[in-house]
Amino acid sequence: MNRSVFLILVLLGLFSCNGNGSEEDPIKVIWKERIAEIKATDSLETGKSYLSIYSQIYNLSQHKKYNLTAMASLRNTSENDTIYLLNADYYDTHGVLLKSFIKKAVYLRPMETLDIVIDESDISGGTGSNFIFDWQIPNDCPEPIFEAVMSSTVGSQGLSFTTQAKRIN
Repeated sequence: MNRSVFLILVLLGLFSCNGNGSEEDPIKVIWKERIAEIKATDSLETGKSYLSIYSQIYNLSQHKKYNLTAMASLRNTSENDTIYLLNADYYDTHGVLLKSFIKKAVYLRPMETLDIVIDESDISGGTGSNFIFDWQIPNDCPEPIFEAVMSSTVGSQGLSFTTQAKRIN
């Protein structure tokens, strides 16, 4: 009897697991599938935004750093218009270009959000990393919003904070 109950519990445990653990695979943006053709005759307003990102922050002193996962959120705030991102360049603390996430113009549909994730293990940006976004929008279209969420958890302690982009041109 005890053996049957044990066998049933083991089988229930095995069949209730999906093998993926508790994490879901994130939706990775495939930038080359989002390439947009912008014609010179299109009447578009051009802008540039700066977004601070923190791959690391200081902990206890300037000699100890705490690594963070950073997510840059690129948001089209228009309910009607498609907007275009011309580049998303990621720089380190010293102003050295680390990566261009967007190499050709890409589109964001109305109310669409795309994310760029800098993994916690990627500390190449350091304590003062940042993004520069160049974008184009139709006339009378609200500007895109660029925000970042930085977070980390160690044991039972968690840390998270946000930054918002500033238009620089």
